[in-house]
Amino acid sequence: MANGNMSMKDVPKQDRPRERLLEYGPSNLSNQELLAILLGTGTKEESVNTLAQRVLMHFEGLSLLRDSTIEELTAIKGIGAVKGVLILASIELGKRMHQFKVHERYVVRSPEDGADYVMEEMRNLNQEHFVCLFLNTKNQIIHRQTIFIGSLNASIVHPREVFREAVKRSAASIICAHNHPSGDPSPSQEDIHVTKRLSECGKMIGIELLDHLVIGDHKFVSLKEKGYL
Repeated sequence: MANGNMSMKDVPKQDRPRERLLEYGPSNLSNQELLAILLGTGTKEESVNTLAQRVLMHFEGLSLLRDSTIEELTAIKGIGAVKGVLILASIELGKRMHQFKVHERYVVRSPEDGADYVMEEMRNLNQEHFVCLFLNTKNQIIHRQTIFIGSLNASIVHPREVFREAVKRSAASIICAHNHPSGDPSPSQEDIHVTKRLSECGKMIGIELLDHLVIGDHKFVSLKEKGYL
């Protein structure tokens, strides 16, 4: 029997994704195996494992699958509305679970702490997002807000917008972060200019800019560590 037509019953029990998850835990399964569990069944022409592999290959991995639409999913042979909805629901649930920590009192003790807080959400964005984290006197994050979306520009990132929210939230300090969609977090001259401008304004009103983080793909640059604050 060809592999493409192999049903899950023909797969050795120890190699079936569900059995492997129960025995070894979800963290030990591949992306393909986890997706196969979600899909549940394959088609008459191919097994669920093969279908899962084909979906991942279509999106070139999880990064593009993360932002897929129902139209893109159902355009794949073997993925109907039911399977497409299951995938989208699982992706959204994962996003919400990650976002849930926004509501916790997360403490920032280092640039790494700040970067870890926003990395997963920001590293895959296709546009630049300028985000502010507002902290209390214990360096706990009390609020997070996207100030604007688009290329960083001093005329757009106005201190008024940043510090208005800081005053509203009674923040003691702030951390700014923005992403570089290229994945390279090297700061530009505009990044440095915006940082210095925000820092000066913060000193005048008594709300310190602790750092400005540039987020790349699994890496970041702290403008404070670079000496621009």
